[in-house]
Amino acid sequence: MTTPRPTSTTLSEWLSRLERVHPRTIELGLGRISRVRDELGLVPSFPIITVGGTNGKGSSCVMMESILSHAGYRVGCYTSPHLLRYNERVRISRREASDEELCNAFHVVESARLGTGISLTYFEFGTLAAVQLFSQAGVDVAILEVGLGGRLDAVNLFDADCAVLTSVGFDHMDYLGDTREKIGFEKAGIFRSGKGAICSEPAVPAAVRLHANRIGAKLMLIGEHFGYSTGENGWSYWGSSRKCHSLPYPALRGAHQLRNVSACLAALDSVRDTLPVTMGDIRHGLLDVVWPGRFQVLPGRPVTVLDVAHNPDAAGVLADCLGSMGHYRRTYAVFAMLKDKDITGVVRALAAKVDTWLIAGMDGPRGASAEELGRALVTAGVSKAAAGEGGAGAEAIQGFPNPAAAYAHACEQAAENDRICVFGSFHTVAEVLRYRQG
Repeated sequence: MTTPRPTSTTLSEWLSRLERVHPRTIELGLGRISRVRDELGLVPSFPIITVGGTNGKGSSCVMMESILSHAGYRVGCYTSPHLLRYNERVRISRREASDEELCNAFHVVESARLGTGISLTYFEFGTLAAVQLFSQAGVDVAILEVGLGGRLDAVNLFDADCAVLTSVGFDHMDYLGDTREKIGFEKAGIFRSGKGAICSEPAVPAAVRLHANRIGAKLMLIGEHFGYSTGENGWSYWGSSRKCHSLPYPALRGAHQLRNVSACLAALDSVRDTLPVTMGDIRHGLLDVVWPGRFQVLPGRPVTVLDVAHNPDAAGVLADCLGSMGHYRRTYAVFAMLKDKDITGVVRALAAKVDTWLIAGMDGPRGASAEELGRALVTAGVSKAAAGEGGAGAEAIQGFPNPAAAYAHACEQAAENDRICVFGSFHTVAEVLRYRQG
């Protein structure tokens, strides 16, 4: 199709418009978006690596992005959601797309959408715009993070040359089902016949294996076809076609990242004929990777930890990471969540690591109030009386109107040998980051 002339609409105006185009925030299915894709004539000529899973998707995307970039490839990377700027979602050669680039891509997609007379969700629109930008930029490879599920997610409109399934846990059950088998089947929908299907979920549901076998995907399971071991001088990866010894630990914190990066290396091995990488590329890529808000430890005292954990599995990983940090006199939790998440499950996973809960309401119709969080804490067995060292006379649960206010209070109360942990959602971490930036 002929590229239309861009308008002077700003990025913020575009994003506001996209939120109103479709009557529902989430509507899974590929029928509508495929019609707009066809109107665009959008047929990527570059290899695609698709990454799905309950947790670990974004970390896996940016680690592959870093390794491939160090190998000299022009990499397009599409992740979601963002923390502070929409631009974070779309990167080319590790540079965020500019407002102008995004606006032009949105205009192209909107012209095609109007030609079909159908509507798209915010995420569907953004996915087409990202792939449009990658095509225009002539990237060597695109890494696409699934938004929700897999089989019916907008990203799955584009066939993957390799698909990575990081984990299968309980989240978005209204859309994906209420068992790990149902959820696993939905997530395995990103697999393709004859292509690598890399799974780093240790307890892989039978539905994932069955689907991969039925379509003829090349299923590779952690512990069976690839894996890792740790040692005093780094860690080692083993796979079907490569073994790497004395690797540096990735710059992303947490022992769980070794599981993610092992899947990344297995994925890169599966496309090595098209996108070869060296040991040097892997080493430099692991040391250079950056991913804000994922067990991010900020400099200064008291220590502040930022983590977007918003489901029980992610909260369990966060609890393990907090436990590995050493001793702190008290841990203050700045905690806010969306009401449609498993709040009680998240609290139970972290209750033993937190002395004082600073709970905050969140704006928007999906945001849980401080009162709702308080009830969930009590249901999870958290006492209103403070525990831990130096807890006498303090309340273990305190309410605030928003995460920024809760964080400001934590900074006032915490001593140098205390710890502040901000978690519960992307919105929670983003608001605290904005507050710190002034």
